[in-house]
Amino acid sequence: MRENTCCFTGHRSLPQRQLEPIAKRLESAVDTLISQGITNFISGGALGFDSMAASLILRKKAQGAGISLTFMLPCQAEDRFWRRRDQLNYAYLLSQADYIQVISQHYYDGCMKKRNVAMVDNSAYCICALIHGHSGTQQTVDYARSQGLTVISVTD
Repeated sequence: MRENTCCFTGHRSLPQRQLEPIAKRLESAVDTLISQGITNFISGGALGFDSMAASLILRKKAQGAGISLTFMLPCQAEDRFWRRRDQLNYAYLLSQADYIQVISQHYYDGCMKKRNVAMVDNSAYCICALIHGHSGTQQTVDYARSQGLTVISVTD
């Protein structure tokens, strides 16, 4: 399964002026991977890029692409402190997922990193929206490269 899988990593907050170009590059990258036989996509479920990517995969599925969406969540109730609008979107995305894997029942320092490592360990490709370093996204991209994944940036 790993060879047919792509995970997503990106920042929770993306600059407004970059949202449309990132979305276009993301769709192009996903279309290319689907045409190459990639059928499984993993989202970490966070706000921002993770949600953007998950929404795209659900649209592709609705259009008939034979793909699946897995959410790999760091903990239960990840959305507990989010705005109501974001919680509703999150609940909808989860309801449409093919699979949901939860790393921990409770939040603890490090559960996000453990989730990111698990996503990479189960993937051959990683699509990233990396804008600034010193972040979980940078750590995930670095780990993906160290594990030999093909990393595709949608922010270059």
